[in-house]
Amino acid sequence: MTRTVADYGLTCGTLPAGARNAITDVPGVRVGHCTLRNGDINTGVTAILPHGGNLFRKKVMAASHVINGFGKTVGLTQVRELGTIETPILLTNTLSVGTCATALIRDAIRLNPDIGRSTGTVNPLVGECNDGPLNDIQALAITEEHARAALADAHEGAVEQGNVGAGTGMSCFGFKGGIGSASRKIILAGERHLGVLVLSNFGKAGDLILPDGRRPDPRQPDQAERGSIMIVLATDVPLERRQLERVARRAGAGIARLGSFWGHGSGDIAIAFSTGNLVDHDETRDLVPLTALNEARIDLLFRAAAEATQEAVLNSMLSADAFTGRAGLHRASLADWLRDQAERR
Repeated sequence: MTRTVADYGLTCGTLPAGARNAITDVPGVRVGHCTLRNGDINTGVTAILPHGGNLFRKKVMAASHVINGFGKTVGLTQVRELGTIETPILLTNTLSVGTCATALIRDAIRLNPDIGRSTGTVNPLVGECNDGPLNDIQALAITEEHARAALADAHEGAVEQGNVGAGTGMSCFGFKGGIGSASRKIILAGERHLGVLVLSNFGKAGDLILPDGRRPDPRQPDQAERGSIMIVLATDVPLERRQLERVARRAGAGIARLGSFWGHGSGDIAIAFSTGNLVDHDETRDLVPLTALNEARIDLLFRAAAEATQEAVLNSMLSADAFTGRAGLHRASLADWLRDQAERR
């Protein structure tokens, strides 16, 4: 069940949310999941597709920002250098990154038989968080078939959140974490959107700060911050690579508002893309037109990125039911904590 901050009278910022309050408010963006939950196996794959076409042929402009680099992603180097994304984005657990990358490569070759033959190779893009406490990560349970199932499940509708897909075994601030999403509506030459999807698995127990100032106590032992968060930002505002990197950087403000200090052992990584400019792999012109946002208007996107990231993390926790995983390890639900607080009033 998807539960959001609005269900609990909480507000993140001042900009209005989109109709779905999800990354899929950006036209064309699709999200799908494959969930594995069987005994000590609690993991999965989440797919984000910038559009429904052939991404290798019609790439989207993109950028990334590493807030803290304790992570094992694939594909960020080329995104940073060339400023484009040419496969779907897959999120999974730390030890399944290679498997998901192989699935993306096979899918790209199936759609584009010239890859590695008469044209260049392909850059698969995979992000991860470590779900080891709640999942038997050494079992290497994720297969290429699971990655393909997440891709096949991708659709433009509401985004399922919480204990689903890559978020199945994740924890956040000592509570159950997972997949969360939010969006902001922006008026720039018409109605446009910025949407965020997070894989939340970070935050020291006891450090969480709600928008109303409360600090929930998950009653977990004091431990070092060793988690991670993957943040995917999408917008239909036309932006070039440098602008996208600036927007991605502001996701850090969103997680800082929640009380995170980006600990030594945390992999906090943001990937941002715009559907407003497509890059043709087979372009033959010497000069190509590019539409870009007037930089004097970019504060709107900065605010949207911070607000939607903060809300997406909270939505990931609120949508996540209480969870018992590997070896009986338990994570409480933030939604249950808020309900208990309301009943005590």
